[in-house]
Amino acid sequence: MIPIAAGARIWIATGHTDMRKGMQGLALLVQEGLGRDPFAGDVFVFRGRAGTLIKALWHDEVGLSLYAKRLDPGRFIWPATVDGVVSLTAAQMGYLLEAIDWRNPQHSWRPQSAG
Repeated sequence: MIPIAAGARIWIATGHTDMRKGMQGLALLVQEGLGRDPFAGDVFVFRGRAGTLIKALWHDEVGLSLYAKRLDPGRFIWPATVDGVVSLTAAQMGYLLEAIDWRNPQHSWRPQSAG
């Protein structure tokens, strides 16, 4: 799991992003496209067109880091809006990384009886 500071905000960039971009390209996209500071300690998450790859960019006061995750089966759940950013909680980020619908998490199994 990403070692995110307690006060860090998590933002997902809506729409899709060119996944060929690296740290510098994504930082520039955060700064110019989203109007936010990529070095403020917030986490910015981007999704590719196919929905099977995400990249997370954050600055941890030491340096810029890039995390990438590709799903073998399935796709990451993403907002339908075209432009801008959506804020997530750390718990919702955990759901997102596990490919669980973070908007309405459901338990996959619930016990029917105690005995």
